[in-house]
Amino acid sequence: MLTELSIKDFAIINQVSITFKEGLTVLTGETGAGKSIIIDAIQLLSGGRGSVEFVRHGTDKAEIEGLFTVEATHPVYQKGRQFGVEIGEDGMVVLQRVITRQGKSICRVNGKLVTLGILREFGSILIDIHSQHETQSLMNPDHHIDLLDMFIIDELTPSLEEYHQLYSNYQTVKKRYNELSENEQEVAQRLDLLEFQLRELHEADLRPFEDEELEEERKKLMNYEKVYQGIHDAYNALYGEQRGLDWMSLAMTSLENTSDYDNQIRKLSEEMSNSYYVMEELTFQLSTQMAELEFDPERLNDIESRLSELNRLKKKYGQTVEDMLEYASKIEEEIDEIKNKDSHLSKLEEQITELGKDAALEAKNIHDIRTKASKHLANLIHEELTDLYLEKASFKTNVEIKEGRPDDLEFEGKHVRLHSRGFDTVTFLITTNPGEPLKSLHKVASGGEMSRIMLALKRIFSRHQGITSVIFDEVDTGVSGRVAQAIAEKIQGISSDSQVLCISHLPQVAAMADTHIRIEKDVTNDRTSTVVTELSENDKADEISRMISGAELTDTTIEHAKELLTLATKHKQNA
Repeated sequence: MLTELSIKDFAIINQVSITFKEGLTVLTGETGAGKSIIIDAIQLLSGGRGSVEFVRHGTDKAEIEGLFTVEATHPVYQKGRQFGVEIGEDGMVVLQRVITRQGKSICRVNGKLVTLGILREFGSILIDIHSQHETQSLMNPDHHIDLLDMFIIDELTPSLEEYHQLYSNYQTVKKRYNELSENEQEVAQRLDLLEFQLRELHEADLRPFEDEELEEERKKLMNYEKVYQGIHDAYNALYGEQRGLDWMSLAMTSLENTSDYDNQIRKLSEEMSNSYYVMEELTFQLSTQMAELEFDPERLNDIESRLSELNRLKKKYGQTVEDMLEYASKIEEEIDEIKNKDSHLSKLEEQITELGKDAALEAKNIHDIRTKASKHLANLIHEELTDLYLEKASFKTNVEIKEGRPDDLEFEGKHVRLHSRGFDTVTFLITTNPGEPLKSLHKVASGGEMSRIMLALKRIFSRHQGITSVIFDEVDTGVSGRVAQAIAEKIQGISSDSQVLCISHLPQVAAMADTHIRIEKDVTNDRTSTVVTELSENDKADEISRMISGAELTDTTIEHAKELLTLATKHKQNA
């Protein structure tokens, strides 16, 4: 949920900090007081399009910061791993957005600088904003398949995972087939390039780990004097009169002369003898190294030339010699495929047919699951619409197999077009007037009907979407009376699954609020600012009374407001 929101120098807001709570928070106030500006700020925080017009006059930048708290299972953790943003065990996520007077946008998630696109990725799974003038995912037909799948996520996941693997393999083989069956000119050009590359790699006569061995030898030759002096000094320290080995020999002899009298000394004598012979062997090895060590400037030049050649090839074929050898092996295979194209194409066609058949069978299984679920979903949504006094509305979740072109996959006697989620298209259809044909949601014209349809869908999907905060910006416009009360109850119902922030002019909605915040304008020193106040229980009745009657409070409107609050309390207790 959105726990804390801080806004500074944004539009007419000087500086406000709002603490939000669980459940339903309603924001009310006169038109132009700044209610929608707060929603605009949250929208920018979730990756919305910014503008220098949002920067308060006379200031350099607008700053918005939001603190969210999430559960350990929330998908924001996966998103954090994807983009390298650390999210602690405390489940706190801080989104920050700064818009400068020059039009620059600076975004951060938990203190890490991110692009606007990444900020939008995080915002999309934390906040869902709906207004009368926006096209939301619920109204976009392209998203309907995702919403249906979320509705049946537990049942569908095993089949989708199996399908994704089959579909990925199918696409890979199809891509290779298309590449191999390109026009003759492109294939000939590709073959010339590959043969040139392979010839160049073969002529280089590469050996595994050759570059590492040459680097080691080069280092040794370039530091010849230091290496020789080190070996020479070590050898002299050990070998010769009054040198290290002489003293170790004396120590060994001294212990041997007394070892017959003490078992402990005998053990020490044996260890000393072993150490002496080890050091003696090392001394001989140092002597050999010294004798073999020589500085060969020609060899150094050869190494430099070879490493230069390898580095030139690395820029074209791989970071290491092993990478280049692996690349050579791959292009050998590709050259063989091109030269024997017809044979390889035939094999790829067989693979495409087989993989496509397997993927289509799994897609059909997914289609059957969706078709069954679509009927259950339609019944649930019709129940919600009935509660919102759209009992004569007809809703349908249309699940159809997407037909393909003649060159697409053939399945059960017709051509189908596979995509990443199967071969289905899903569309939510509705009609609110008996006798009228079903239409896609986005074609429903009435604002009041659209609000109720949206709330019915939100009521069903909010528990499946995993959204932390759902925000409604005057979605109750155009309704009144019993419909207004029904909308208020639906919004309150959504708040039982997600935190809900709602801007409303309806007293029925305000009465349902768990937290009621009033937004007002304040003019000080000829500057307009927005003031945010959380209302007490007594103040709630006065504010709702103003919403009912306007500026003037009367005993009747206050009693009406108190009655609305009482009814709202009873509804929440019985919900």
